[in-house]
Amino acid sequence: MAEIVVKDILDAGVHYGHRSSRWNPKMRPYIYGRRNQIHIIDIKETIRGLIRARKYLLKVAAQGGLILFVGTKRQAAASIEELAAECRMPYCTERWLGGTLTNFRTIRTRLKRLEELEKIRESDEIRNYSKKMQSTLNREYQKIYRNLNGMREMNRLPECLVIVDPSKEKNAVHEARLLGIKVVALIDTDSDPDMVDLPIPGNDDSLRSIRLVMQHLSDAIKQGRSLRPDEGRRKEDPTEETYKAVPSIRD
Repeated sequence: MAEIVVKDILDAGVHYGHRSSRWNPKMRPYIYGRRNQIHIIDIKETIRGLIRARKYLLKVAAQGGLILFVGTKRQAAASIEELAAECRMPYCTERWLGGTLTNFRTIRTRLKRLEELEKIRESDEIRNYSKKMQSTLNREYQKIYRNLNGMREMNRLPECLVIVDPSKEKNAVHEARLLGIKVVALIDTDSDPDMVDLPIPGNDDSLRSIRLVMQHLSDAIKQGRSLRPDEGRRKEDPTEETYKAVPSIRD
């Protein structure tokens, strides 16, 4: 797992917060000071949050838990999609559909529909449909693929969510809290740290800042997966995955 280097954090601008007029007073413990009406985040708090998050995610991954990455803002989408794929975890970068967690059975139904549409498109069966019906099927496929493709391997509810900007992803945070799913989040000075279990104070609007933080978390997950004795051996039926206890955030 890569070491946390303060110079990298400073170069990526992780310490830059929002304008002081937009701050959330609950973020006071994570703020170092103010410069030109911009809040400066305390690097020590960023590193402390990052270390705790890496330790927790490593344990979850080592015990076979699922970790869902969520970041639908434009600055975060590309990095999250790439890094989640690297550590073989589900992700949501397009749009959070209401009920993704609380109505997970319906989401699984839509994913099965996605597989059906892919089989139709890949075979000659689609030629049996009229041009109008082909167009309808293609539109349906593109819509489901755009919104749910990153979660097609998620055969059960995740044990943890990794979120960029919980203020924007408030629906995802709300559903996770209803179900008791832990939330690790990169939070800026306008966020509410009480809404997440493991806050990582930092700039959530910068491409470099988001990528740096998510890279550290992805590396921790990859290291955790490598500790599993059955890693690299694919199960014939993923639904038969053995459910194991997930560690407490304070472990």
